[in-house]
Amino acid sequence: MDASALIPILSVAIATSTPLVFASIGETITERGGVINLSAEGTVMLAAMAGFALAKTTEGLGIVPSLLLGFGGAALVGAAIALIVAFGALTLKQSQVAIGFVLALLCADLSSFLGNPFVRVPGPTVPNFKIPLLQDIPVIGQLFFQSDLLVYASYLLIIFSVIYFYRTRPGLTLRTLGEQPAAAFARGTNVILWRYWYTLLGGALMGIGGAAFSLDFKAGWSYRHTAGYGWIALAIVIFGGWNPLRVALSCYLFGILQSLASVAQSSIPDVPTQVFTVAPFVLMILFLVLTSSEWLERLFKLLPPALSRFMSQAIHSTPPLALGKVFEQD
Repeated sequence: MDASALIPILSVAIATSTPLVFASIGETITERGGVINLSAEGTVMLAAMAGFALAKTTEGLGIVPSLLLGFGGAALVGAAIALIVAFGALTLKQSQVAIGFVLALLCADLSSFLGNPFVRVPGPTVPNFKIPLLQDIPVIGQLFFQSDLLVYASYLLIIFSVIYFYRTRPGLTLRTLGEQPAAAFARGTNVILWRYWYTLLGGALMGIGGAAFSLDFKAGWSYRHTAGYGWIALAIVIFGGWNPLRVALSCYLFGILQSLASVAQSSIPDVPTQVFTVAPFVLMILFLVLTSSEWLERLFKLLPPALSRFMSQAIHSTPPLALGKVFEQD
C-alpha cells in the first residue's frame, strides 16, 4: 500500500476517532479526580439519542442553532448521569462500580425506548470546514485540516487537557484528588466539591462524544447506535495510562484499526462482514491484556536497561491510588 492510499485511511481514522477522544478524555478527567464512572456505555448512547433528537426537532432554527442545541443537550444529559454517579458515590458513599454499571444498562435501554421515533430519520450533521492555507500543506493538510469543526475542537481539547493536567496548578490539584486526596484536603481543597465538579465535567464531555456519533461520525439514530463504544472508551483510558495525550493517541489507534478493517472488508469479500466489524474491538482488548501481562515485562528485561525502562514506562501504568475509594472529609 503506497503513501497516497494511506492518507485517506488515516484521515478517516482521525475523523472517526473524534467521538472517542471526547468520551475518553472525559472519563480520564473523572478518574484522575478519583471517581469511576462506569456508566460510559449508557451515557454515550443516551446522549447520542438526545443530541440527535434535539437537533432534529429544532432543525427549523437553522443548522448552526440546531447543532448547538443538540451538542448542548447531550452535554447536559452526560452531566446529569454523572451527577447521579457522583451523588451515589460521594454523598451516599455507595459502590461507584455498581452505580455506574446499573446506569449503563438503564441509559442504554432508555435510549432505545425514547429514541424510537427518530430511528433512521435524516437529520442535521456537522458540516465540513477546510481551513484555508493549512489545508494546502502536503500530507499534513490532507490529514488534519480538511475535516469539520468537531474534529478541530478535539485537537484543542487534547492540547488544553495536556497543558491543564501537567502545566497548571488546578491540574496538579486534579491529579492530587485521585492520588492523595488527604494531602489536597490538608492544603484547604474541598475534595468532595471538586470531585463533583470533575465528575460532571467528564460526564459532559462524554455526552458531547455521544452527540458526535449521531451528529457527525454515524449521522442519525438507530437501535443501540453506539453500542460498544462506551466500553471501548473505558478500556482506552486504562490503555492510555490516564494520560490525556496517550489516551487520545489510543483513540486514534482504534480509529486506524477501524479504517483498516473497512479496507480489508472490501478487499476480502468472502469473509463475513461481522468479522471486520468486531475486529478493532477484539484487537484493543488484546492490546490491553498484553500490556498488563507479566510476560511482556519479562520480555522487556531482555533489552538494554535504558531501553527496558523506557518501554516499561511507555506501556505500563498504574491507576490513581485513590481511584474509587471513599474519602471521609471531616
